[in-house]
Amino acid sequence: MADERTSKRPVTPQRWHSRKVPEELLRESLDVSAWLRAQPALAGTAPPLNLDDLPARPVELFLDWIGAAVEAGVPEPHAATLATIGLDGIPDARTLIVKGVDERGWAVAGPRSSRKAAQLAAHPMAALNFWWQPQVRAVRLSGAVHEASPDESAADLAARSPAAREGIAPGQWVLWRVVPNRVEFWQGSPDRRHTRLVYESRSDGTWARGVVGSTDVRESGERSA
Repeated sequence: MADERTSKRPVTPQRWHSRKVPEELLRESLDVSAWLRAQPALAGTAPPLNLDDLPARPVELFLDWIGAAVEAGVPEPHAATLATIGLDGIPDARTLIVKGVDERGWAVAGPRSSRKAAQLAAHPMAALNFWWQPQVRAVRLSGAVHEASPDESAADLAARSPAAREGIAPGQWVLWRVVPNRVEFWQGSPDRRHTRLVYESRSDGTWARGVVGSTDVRESGERSA
């Protein structure tokens, strides 16, 4: 789709309204808050969730959930919102594609000249949020950010298409890993009695697990493998 700013056709207020804004929002008397509350929410279908068979480590459960999202046809399940701390101390966020997930962390990438690169250099910490609406599931995690080795960053750049690599000089592409100290798995329910599965890291490399929901509250401290 052509960028509105570079299109040969002028963007008039009437054209913008007709393309972007629902007709009911143009009525002066509309209560926007009421209109938003009337929009459907929690419209997906949550998969079965066995609280008695949870893995000891969050990576295992994440791979299980994203695999289920792929099998269910959820669009772009590897897209996530990455939140960083701006140089002015104000939070900043953007949507990107997660490049990998393993025991080392959740990998993201981008140019060294980017805004997020400057922010991560100054404040090496971040949060990631995944939202799989058709399955009423979300995953959020936060922790320190570590830059991968130059070889790993170069390999990630090499895996991109030629068009995506164009204009990126050697050494100017960076792979980072968010190493979480907390991971929360959220599954919604139409009655608003949602379930949260929380993993929190310990200094000895193990994970404490807590299951918080409408009918189930438990804690576990099994050691990770």
